[in-house]
Amino acid sequence: MNARPLFLDFRSDTRTRPDAAMRAAMAAAAVGDDAYGDDPTVLELEAEGARLTGKQAALFLPSSTMANLVAVLAAAPGADTRLVTGTDTHIARFESVHRLGGVQLVAVAQRDDGSPEPAALAQALDDSREQPLIVSLENTCMLHAGNALDAATTQRLAGLARQHGAHVHLDGARLANAAVAWQVPVRTLAAAADSVTFCLAKGLGAPVGSLLCGSAAFVDRSRELRLELGGTMHQAGVVAAAALVALERLPRLADDHALAAELAAGLASVPGAEVAAPPRRTNIVTVRMAGLDAAELQRRLASQGVLVLPLDRGHVRFVVHREHQAAAVPVVVGALAGERLAPVTAGQPASSSR
Repeated sequence: MNARPLFLDFRSDTRTRPDAAMRAAMAAAAVGDDAYGDDPTVLELEAEGARLTGKQAALFLPSSTMANLVAVLAAAPGADTRLVTGTDTHIARFESVHRLGGVQLVAVAQRDDGSPEPAALAQALDDSREQPLIVSLENTCMLHAGNALDAATTQRLAGLARQHGAHVHLDGARLANAAVAWQVPVRTLAAAADSVTFCLAKGLGAPVGSLLCGSAAFVDRSRELRLELGGTMHQAGVVAAAALVALERLPRLADDHALAAELAAGLASVPGAEVAAPPRRTNIVTVRMAGLDAAELQRRLASQGVLVLPLDRGHVRFVVHREHQAAAVPVVVGALAGERLAPVTAGQPASSSR
């Protein structure tokens, strides 16, 4: 499997490798000790993250999963806190935030675009009575074909949450993609949230890391929690330098979106293929083939050198990133065209990967 060309590996946009510019920045990075708050490159990255999201402060963490956990812990005043989120969000499906954070998970139905169904959200909020609340939204919506929500949708849902005194958290693992898809600043999509997770290691291409952004007091509390959870990295300026290079490339995510649209159109031309059509496509394409379950489709594509991730209901996921090339599209389409084979009946696994 290692011999297959990277440009046919569509499992995730975390598959990007640091290029020469990132490696040079990493080698030249000024460092201190982030545990003591004196790593100058981390401080620069956190200041840029706060500016980008329109928040007072930001905190550099190893991953978005840890950032989400820290956000919940920092926002939850007690063990009776309810965490309300969509049934198909990454937090609900693939993270242990509710278990590790000691909060009660309440999963609500989502619309086709990935946003929580307003009536279901309202009911969950009403049912919470006097319990403290955290409402977590997601943008982009990975299990809804990577759809990007607009600012108005997030604002409406956040407004409903605040009527019940809830802290609004935005899991923005691919918020950069959403901003590029809507051609708005990141801060526009983050404005309605009290706290925001912003990943640096997906389409932006940094080797590691995520930012948690919010008020100065919230980030101070989050910094304490990061230390308690073992998420503090010492000479972290080495990887923060690569993240700063990644942020400069944010507008280039439009190239990934264009290639994803080209890939979706090509896959849709294959007889028997059903390609999801989200309202606002980003860099994710999901497809299923009549008569094949996701695991079998994944296996057969892999036998032709095309790597994808199995999801629910027969879908497999392609995630386009900066190392993919237009030349991959006809190869992938040809591989899918060869998959109109005998049906299989094995179970359908769900992905646990971002």
